[in-house]
Amino acid sequence: MAGGAVTRFAPSPTGLLHLGHAYAALVAESLAGPGRFLLRIEDIDRDRCRPEYEAAIKEDLAWLGLGWPEPVMRQSDRMEAYRKALRRLAPLTYPCRCRRGDIRAAMSAPQEGAWPAGPDGLIYPGTCRGRSLTDAGPDDVIRLDAARAFDALDLDSIAFQDQAIMPGHDHALTRDQFLEGIGDVILSRRGMGTSYHLAVVVDDAAQGITLVTRGKDLFDSTYIHVLLQKLLQLSTPFYHHHRLIRDDAGKRLAKRDDARAIRHYRDDGATPQDIRSMIGF
Repeated sequence: MAGGAVTRFAPSPTGLLHLGHAYAALVAESLAGPGRFLLRIEDIDRDRCRPEYEAAIKEDLAWLGLGWPEPVMRQSDRMEAYRKALRRLAPLTYPCRCRRGDIRAAMSAPQEGAWPAGPDGLIYPGTCRGRSLTDAGPDDVIRLDAARAFDALDLDSIAFQDQAIMPGHDHALTRDQFLEGIGDVILSRRGMGTSYHLAVVVDDAAQGITLVTRGKDLFDSTYIHVLLQKLLQLSTPFYHHHRLIRDDAGKRLAKRDDARAIRHYRDDGATPQDIRSMIGF
């Protein structure tokens, strides 16, 4: 991008950063070019987030040689921004009391043992779709009525561009494909007041992010984010869905993979360049 991009690395402080996080952060920083690289702490899951993990995130990233403007954005400080977005979307939402077991019970028996799922989990069959927000209970989640959302926008499809996957090509999903493969996504989860999908869209806009970098495992989630951007009248940034760092068995690294935590490599005497070599950066 001419003049550089505004990128961000947005980890959740629910564990130590591992090699996959190191790769994601380095990709975001490198693609900012002469622009800006930002750090954002995604701590809406208050039951799992810990201040010691947030401190470790900053220490490990600084050790890798990364820098960012302070103070960093923290999602736990932005609940009013999410409530405002929910109020704007209220005409297109409904409360849902269903648990996973309820959703499975309302669905047809899965073929070959696999329940139909999309980037937001099990594809919701619409059991509570007729309920009004005035009927919402304290344990309900808030879902977006995807069909009504497409109708409100008068769109047959949504699309975005990706710099890593077929650059210059519009990655599009039709209305029917969205409804069948993603469905009515959750915008506010129990005990959180928001969801990853809503918070990331609101925060990216607030920070002026022009290039979103993240793993290929979140590619399908981007269709959700583009839809929300259009509903909230926010600009759609460019995207770069990069490769994932996997273990010896080919499985994507997760925070429970403590053996591959950056902190453990540091304690064993590894250098920042050693980490870069391990992840092919």
